[in-house]
Amino acid sequence: MTQTETPARLNASEDWAGEMGSRWLAHIDTFEGMIAPVGAVLMERAGLEAGQTVVDIGCGGGMTTLAAGRAVGPQGRSLGLDISPDLIARATGRARIAGLSNVGFRCVDAAAGLPDAPKFDRMISRFGSMFFADPYAAFRNLREAIRPGGRLDLAVWAAPRDNLWMSAMVAVVRDHIDLPRPEPRTPGPFAFEDQDYLRDVLETSGFQGVVFEGWRADLPFAGPGASRADAVTFALDGMAFRDKVAALTARERAALAQALGAFYDARITPDGVMMPAKVWLVQAVA
Repeated sequence: MTQTETPARLNASEDWAGEMGSRWLAHIDTFEGMIAPVGAVLMERAGLEAGQTVVDIGCGGGMTTLAAGRAVGPQGRSLGLDISPDLIARATGRARIAGLSNVGFRCVDAAAGLPDAPKFDRMISRFGSMFFADPYAAFRNLREAIRPGGRLDLAVWAAPRDNLWMSAMVAVVRDHIDLPRPEPRTPGPFAFEDQDYLRDVLETSGFQGVVFEGWRADLPFAGPGASRADAVTFALDGMAFRDKVAALTARERAALAQALGAFYDARITPDGVMMPAKVWLVQAVA
């Protein structure tokens, strides 16, 4: 994922160039297994065509970039951008293994713009656009990377109340740890929960015809087929409050793990620990 780091607004858990990128890499199969359905519906809605050039913002491990490369074919090109060198290295290796010579990756802060790149036909991002310190400046720069008439397709999380995979889990954790409540519209997973805010960001940045579509599904927390223990481990070690968990005593951590286990018990299915989620699929034209 991509961000412009501003210490006054971002804490260490949102440092995608460092600790957060490393954490994502450590749990990459789990994270990607959980959000794979979102990537699939984003690509379906984007409707990429053969021969197009595509840039993927905040590409993480590169799965959407690779999917875009397959969609546009050998005459097209797909470029993934991320601020994490660890994730870019993993994504580059995946492209090499897949034999996709039309796919590339760059470790850059996309919020600062791409002055040396040709203009792209299309821009996509699955959960890679919510961590910009200054979204208005970032999207102004991103607008310059798309040719006139080119399209932007984003997937962003809707409100926490519609994403129980996070909000209900955090409610359990707050019984054991003092967690700060995020301010609205600040960098983080739910920065763009408010349609009016994201619409203003995009339109102010030069995009037009902004359209939102709500998409709901039960997502497999901790990945498809995850057990109760898998879900607890992922919650304790993969989320942004991991450092606070590490500071607990052994007894306190055991109590939190037990509470989370009881919470996930009620949500276990043959497909894994299924949790309600809602995503905004957003389209706009440059």
